[in-house]
Amino acid sequence: MVMDLELQGINLTSLKEPEIHLSSQIQSHGILLVLDEPELNILQVSSNISTIFGISPSEALQKKLEDILDPFQIEKIKTGLTGESLDFINPTKIWARIKGDDYVVFDGVFHRNSEGFLILELEPAISQENIPFLSFYHLARASINQLEARSNLHDFCQIIVKEVRKVTGFDRVMLYKFDDDGHGCVVAEEKIASLEPYLGLHFPESDIPKPARKLFQSNWIRLIPDTHSQPVEIFPAKNPVSDRPLNLTNSILRSAYSCHMEYLHNMGVGASLTISLIKEQKLWGIIACHHQSPKYVSYELRKTCEFLGRVIFSEISAREETEDYDYRMKLTYIQSALMKYMSQEENFIDGLIKYEPNLLELTTAQGAAVCFGGKYTVIGETPKEEDLNYLVQWLKKNVEEEVFYTDSLARLYPDAEKFKNVGSGLLAIPISKNNYVLWFRPEVIQTVNWGGDPNKPYEVNQSQGNVRLCPRKSFELWKETVKLTSLPWQYVEIKAALELRKAIVNIVLRQAEELAQLAHDLELSNAELKKFAYVASHDLQEPLNQVANYVQLLEMRYEEKLDEDAKEFINYAVEGVSLMQTLIDDVLAYSKVDMQAFAFQLTNVEIPLERALGNLRARISESGAVITHDELPTIMADPTQLMQLFQNLIANAIKFRSDKPPEIHIGVERQEEAWLFSVRDNGIGIDPQFSDRIFIIFQRLHTRDEYPGTGMGLAICKKIIECHRGRIWVESELGGGAIFYFTMPVGGRERERRNGRKPQNNLFS
Repeated sequence: MVMDLELQGINLTSLKEPEIHLSSQIQSHGILLVLDEPELNILQVSSNISTIFGISPSEALQKKLEDILDPFQIEKIKTGLTGESLDFINPTKIWARIKGDDYVVFDGVFHRNSEGFLILELEPAISQENIPFLSFYHLARASINQLEARSNLHDFCQIIVKEVRKVTGFDRVMLYKFDDDGHGCVVAEEKIASLEPYLGLHFPESDIPKPARKLFQSNWIRLIPDTHSQPVEIFPAKNPVSDRPLNLTNSILRSAYSCHMEYLHNMGVGASLTISLIKEQKLWGIIACHHQSPKYVSYELRKTCEFLGRVIFSEISAREETEDYDYRMKLTYIQSALMKYMSQEENFIDGLIKYEPNLLELTTAQGAAVCFGGKYTVIGETPKEEDLNYLVQWLKKNVEEEVFYTDSLARLYPDAEKFKNVGSGLLAIPISKNNYVLWFRPEVIQTVNWGGDPNKPYEVNQSQGNVRLCPRKSFELWKETVKLTSLPWQYVEIKAALELRKAIVNIVLRQAEELAQLAHDLELSNAELKKFAYVASHDLQEPLNQVANYVQLLEMRYEEKLDEDAKEFINYAVEGVSLMQTLIDDVLAYSKVDMQAFAFQLTNVEIPLERALGNLRARISESGAVITHDELPTIMADPTQLMQLFQNLIANAIKFRSDKPPEIHIGVERQEEAWLFSVRDNGIGIDPQFSDRIFIIFQRLHTRDEYPGTGMGLAICKKIIECHRGRIWVESELGGGAIFYFTMPVGGRERERRNGRKPQNNLFS
């Protein structure tokens, strides 16, 4: 039926959630007038005005309020209307002359609607039901005394329905509490013996739709004295000033929605009284009073019930808080302990997992996982890491709140069905865009007693060209086995999770600030070191040149006077100076690597390789080296540094050659997020125990007599690769040649993008 409606373009939501606060009808037991202030001219009137006042609706629109009431009352009314709150004049006893000296007395209730129109509602006053203050006080006091003598919440609720039924005389009084999902349950009931019990039954959310709940929050008490009476039209139907139906959100006479009236008829209800129970500005539940026949309840008695409901419900709220107190104190202790542990550990995750109490105990979950930096740390029973990864991806796309919780994850995220035994319930807090803390609860299969089939809460009637919702007719017990559901998350647990989120965010931010400060300090330190290396290198060159020049001059002038030992010593001094100059040049080259790391651009790798081979032409020719390479890609890199990298690696392969002519091959293969390069040779190889040591500055495995050099080449290679956010390593055996591997990220350096620098698009040439 619903599918047919959707195919026909009928909006089912509008049928389920009508604008019931906008109405042109009221209940027949009272009279409604819409007044224009300050003269109190009548703008609209209920069409039943003629039955009491003997004037037609159209005649009434020509009059002021004082024309149909005794004039001496008007001044008192106008004075009351100027007060800060209309509560001080509600209800006002209003006398109206009907014939000769005959008067009728009304309870007059004023309110201004959201559009600012003054509305007066008149209900017949039943003086014998007025409750004197002292009688009401003793009634309320007796109820509260009973509450104080009870120890549990169930008894509290039962006292409420018992006392309200005693005051009102209704056949049935129920206390109906809403669940988080919108469904409700009868948690207390007092009734006559002949009625079928509803205690413990659940009722679907559609029985009290969203618009009705919104009105219950605005109107604390609602009376329908006769469910079979015909509604009375308001004349004219649209307000002449706004040209819209009247907003009757706060009206006590507003006619009930036809679907609700039919619902009451199906339950055998002739009159109903509803008292709202509000907690923290949300509708916690309602007290529903039903009578099999029509029953009018005076305004005073209704306000008595409202006040009684508020007073007693405040006790319920306090008792709920008390029952939660021990658990809240336990969670507060755990929360404080976790904050302490996190602050002690370098990694906050260790603080959540390593100690007792731990993360699990904060929400009484069976499993928990921390997703941070792309890694998962789990405790207890949780889904597999692959399932956790997919779940986090779903949360990132679908959840924006500071906390997400559900006791039936599979209903929202169908993939969760496969890990229902550990994760039917989920509580999640985002630490940042990609990082989460997750708690899991397993499936708990349970039986729920419904008042009628919840899968058929209404029917759609399309008779005579009209489309309307019809409520269900059956309220018999209907049992449902609920699967894929965990125990619900309690409010205190959700609140504790939110507090933990704040603590984690603060710790992460503090660590980020510390890292940022450390990075800043390192940047300053590096800048100073680079400056020192540059200046020192240049300043050292001059005295070294001076030493070399004077030593050589000494040899030239006193050549005939120097013996062979002296000439040998002078050669040692010149070689030492030359070596020192080479070392200084290499240190300068090493210090410049970072400064040259800003010229990232699209680079065809073959071009810097050819430049490196050109620089090594003499060595290649002398050694007879054969150098080959795969087809090389175009990558984001610094071309100059790439040339220096290849030059150093190939030069090393030539230097540390075996008896055979060098054979060197540059290979490359694409990985998921990087290019993997290799430089393979057939040289003397490297002992694996030294595979890390060779990349350290000034580290050498051979004497300079065996192989000349400063030990800076591979250190420079490592620094170049680090600047490109890659890594470099060697695989080798003595006598078996060596393979130097290094990676280059496909998208260039991550830092390049973070700093907002745009890569150049021109190819290196």
